Amino acid sequence: MVGRRRLGRQFGWLWASYAVSAYGSGLGFGALPLIAVLVLHAGPAEVSALSAVGPAVGALIAVPLAPWVEFRHKRPVMIMMDLARFTAMATIPVAYAFGWLSFVQLLVVSAVVAAAKIAFNAAGGACLKALVRPDDLLIANARFESTNWSSIAVGPPLGGAAIGLFGPVTTVVADALSHLLSALGITAIRGQEEAQRTTDKSPVRASALLDGWRHLMGHPGLRALYLNQMLVAGLIMATEPLLAVVLLRQFGFPPWQYALAFAAPCLGGLIGSRLARRVVARFGRHWFRTVGTLRAIWLIGLAFVRPGVVGLVTVIAVELAIIINMSLYSPVLATYRLEHTPKHLVARTLSAWSIGQQASIAVLTALAGLLADATSPRTALTVAGLLILTTPLLLPRHDQTSQHEPELSRSHS
Repeated sequence: MVGRRRLGRQFGWLWASYAVSAYGSGLGFGALPLIAVLVLHAGPAEVSALSAVGPAVGALIAVPLAPWVEFRHKRPVMIMMDLARFTAMATIPVAYAFGWLSFVQLLVVSAVVAAAKIAFNAAGGACLKALVRPDDLLIANARFESTNWSSIAVGPPLGGAAIGLFGPVTTVVADALSHLLSALGITAIRGQEEAQRTTDKSPVRASALLDGWRHLMGHPGLRALYLNQMLVAGLIMATEPLLAVVLLRQFGFPPWQYALAFAAPCLGGLIGSRLARRVVARFGRHWFRTVGTLRAIWLIGLAFVRPGVVGLVTVIAVELAIIINMSLYSPVLATYRLEHTPKHLVARTLSAWSIGQQASIAVLTALAGLLADATSPRTALTVAGLLILTTPLLLPRHDQTSQHEPELSRSHS
C-alpha cells in the first residue's frame, strides 16, 4: 500500500509542508473568481480574464526565475516563494476591510501567486528527487497526489461554509496563513543541499532560459506528453470561470453548493492516486494512452448542466470521472518526467512545463471567456468539451514511453 512505506523523516517534513499548503489552498479553492463575482459583480469576460491574465503574467515572470532556481539551494527558494504567496494574498483581506479592493489588485495577486507557485514547484521537484530513492519516486508522487485531492475534497465545502458565515475573503486569509506554515515546515528539513554549478560567471544567461524547453521538445515521450497536457489542462481549467458564472449567477446556486460540486468528486482522486502503481503494473507502456484518453472524454457533459439538483449531480458526475482518471495519470506522469530529466535540468524542465501549462490555461480561458461573452457560457462549455476529445491524438506512441518502463514497474514491487 502507498501509505505504509516509509520514505524518511526529511520527506515527511516536505510532505507535511505540502499538505498544510494544499489544505489551505483547498479552503481557498476558486476564491478570487468568487470574490470577483460576489464582491465586484464581475461578468463572464472579467472572471475569465482574472483566471487568464494573472496566470499568464505569472508565467512570464517565472521564465527568468527558472535558471535562478536551478543554480540555488532549493529549500531557501521554496521558503521565499511561500512567503511571497503569503504576502500577496494577505493584501486582499486588508484592502477589503478598508474598501479598497479592486479588480486590478486581484489580477496582480493572481500573477504573483502564479509565478511563486511555478518557482516553488520547480524547486520542490528537485528537492524531492534529492530526498527519495529513484524506486520511491512513484510512491512519493502518489502521496502528493492523494493529499492534493483530499484537500480539495475537504477544503471547498468548509470554505463555502466559512464564506457564508464570515464573509467572502475568509478563505483567502486561511490560504495565506497556510503558505506561512508551509515555509516553517520546510525549515525543519535537515541535511546538506548541493546547488548546481555553472561554468559561467552569470548563471542566468539567455541560453539557460530555454534549456528546459530544449529538453522537453528533444525527448519524444516528454514532448508528446507536454503538448497533450497543455491542451487538456487548458481546456479543463477554462471551464471553471464559466461554471462559476453559470452556477452562481444564472442558476443561483449558493456558495456551499458551488463548492460541493467541485469538492465531492475529489474523493475519486484518493482512489485514483492509490491505484496508480497497480495500473502501471497491469498496463505498463499502454498506460499513457489508455488513462490519458479516458481523462479527456467526460468534459462535454458540462454542456448539459441544468438548475437544481439535476444540475448539481451532473457537475459532480462529470468532475468525478475526470478526477479519477487524472489522479491515475498525474503521479505516473510526474515520476516519468523526473526519471527522464537529468539532475542538472530538473528545475528548468519543471519550470518550462509549468509555464507552458499556465500559458495554455491563460490563453484558452481568455478565449473561452470571449466566446461566452459573444454567445453564452453554455456554448463555450460545449466547444471546450468537443475540443478536448481531439487531445488523445497527441499522446505518445508506445515506443516513445517504453524505454524506461522497468523503473516505473519496479516501483510497484
